[in-house]
Amino acid sequence: MNARYPAARPRRLRRTPALRRLVAETRVRPEELILPVFVKEGISEPNPVSSMPGVVQHTRDSVRKAAQEAAEAGVGGIMLFGIPEFKDERGSSADDPGGVVQRSLRDLSGDLGGDVVVMADLCLDEYTSHGHCGLLTPTGEVDNDATLERYAAVAVAQAAAGVDVVGPSGMMDGQVGAIRAALDQAGYTGVAILAYAAKYASAFYGPFREAAEGAPQFGDRNGYQQDPANALEALREVELDIAEGADMVMVKPGLAYLDIVARVADSVQVPVSAYQVSGEYAMIEAAVERGWLERERVILETLLSYRRAGAGQILTYWATEAARLLR
Repeated sequence: MNARYPAARPRRLRRTPALRRLVAETRVRPEELILPVFVKEGISEPNPVSSMPGVVQHTRDSVRKAAQEAAEAGVGGIMLFGIPEFKDERGSSADDPGGVVQRSLRDLSGDLGGDVVVMADLCLDEYTSHGHCGLLTPTGEVDNDATLERYAAVAVAQAAAGVDVVGPSGMMDGQVGAIRAALDQAGYTGVAILAYAAKYASAFYGPFREAAEGAPQFGDRNGYQQDPANALEALREVELDIAEGADMVMVKPGLAYLDIVARVADSVQVPVSAYQVSGEYAMIEAAVERGWLERERVILETLLSYRRAGAGQILTYWATEAARLLR
């Protein structure tokens, strides 16, 4: 840089809203937002999630309305999480053609007509009686390879129900390869995989576990989710998932891991997503409720930080509201 003050005055380009818009380096667009939604079997009315003000466990009918509102706001995608009425050790409802997510996938794929990308989380924790993300060995460990067979079956069931993108989130070794092979063998070569490639064992997931009713009944998930201390491990996980056939990769959580988002975005040639998780949402809503933060400004500022770090898509519970603000 050659010019110095007083010739150089960076404030010139901040002087008016029009100038600031003209030179903005980063923007968030509604079509880059993905709305996570919870649909619960066996309820007749939406059930509010106490730790996430404004978020509910949907009925089959109310999730259709929420999806339509998201589409009208310009949201790019919707990610379904299912809560079955009955759970067992194998998570049998996860790949049941009549299961809660499969029914909603058929509804939404018909309702939205391709205007919004219909996605589904692919894991077992919401479906198992023990709350872990896979099948268990007799000693209570998560059985990686046996779980891959279940994930493959779930992927095919979701594809048959009309999903556009499956989102394997269990952090099992080899999960993307097993799912890609099963989808291709069943003829669903067009179904894409958004891999939760760098999913950390985070304390920010607390409210989600209330919403999805998927907390472990014993132990924790530190043996399969990533250590928050590690960054190189995330790059290795991402590399492995892409090699196995992931079309997109995700970092979760987002706000406390924007350094990971940036490093992944700089190192890969596929779209990189990030998840603004339940704990982030709950913290901001709690601060707003106490009058400590300006709600709309903070929502948009956090989303902008995700994009600035390199996230191409953002999963956020504010997706519909933020899309309206952005438009």
